[in-house]
Amino acid sequence: MAKTMQSTPPYLDLNTYLRNRFGQRVQKLPIDAGLFCPNRDGTKGTGGCIYCDQRGSGTGAYKKGLSIQEQIERGILWAQKRYKAKLFIAYFQAFSNTYAPLEKLEELYSQALSYPEIVGLAIGTRPDCIDSEKLKLIAQLSKGKMVWMEYGLQSASNKTLKLINRHCTVEDFIEAVKLTKEFNLLTCAHIIFGLPQESPQDMINTVKLLCKLKIDGVKFHQLYVLKGTKMEELYNQGKYKPIDIELYTDLVAKAIKMLPKNTVIQRISADPPRGELICPTWSLKKQDIKNKIWEKIDQLQ
Repeated sequence: MAKTMQSTPPYLDLNTYLRNRFGQRVQKLPIDAGLFCPNRDGTKGTGGCIYCDQRGSGTGAYKKGLSIQEQIERGILWAQKRYKAKLFIAYFQAFSNTYAPLEKLEELYSQALSYPEIVGLAIGTRPDCIDSEKLKLIAQLSKGKMVWMEYGLQSASNKTLKLINRHCTVEDFIEAVKLTKEFNLLTCAHIIFGLPQESPQDMINTVKLLCKLKIDGVKFHQLYVLKGTKMEELYNQGKYKPIDIELYTDLVAKAIKMLPKNTVIQRISADPPRGELICPTWSLKKQDIKNKIWEKIDQLQ
């Protein structure tokens, strides 16, 4: 039977991992804590990464005036109704969620952990926004809970990171992962295929680094171009051609086969905001992307 006809992914996905650990469905709830980014406020740079939108890949809930409590309570009600979920992970998603003083971080994480239904945290941040004190705080607050530290690597090429205005290095990522493991917290890497001037080998080299570091989880993203970003300017000037769906799905399938079988594949493609997407338009065909990746993994076996 072809993998595209199966309901079970040909890899360890997050839903399966969480069911195995908790015995039931666990739903992630996206949280916008109102934090910012050192690559926007002048500390490291301005303007952010060339692909990032004004919401920092978040929901924009904080600017709408929704507190963390309101976001969690609305999220719980929505997930209970849609998925019948009873357990949840608070996902601090927008911008860099360790970019604040310890006192502020303690307040934010404690609010989320105060709900008995919340069995863990997922904290999205930059590798250069973490240190031993912050990790120690997170470990202490979350005793008995699951914690995923989600670090944006994007590429294992410092040349590429400079090109995309990342103001963060591969060495920062390596150090963050090693430090996080010292506190027995789970690590998840965000990587992007299709970054400007990257070859397929560059993208595979990024996966090789994750294998070497024995990363716990990975999120794969295709680079998409959104309105109002620097990437839009490059695309309109003919200086950027987006990755096509065949190459993207080839690379993700190969990457998944390279990674250890116990690596949690948390995402196989990104979900661009429909009204802001310029290209590639295939990014909106989530089922097609999944089918191709599953089929190609099957072919590699």
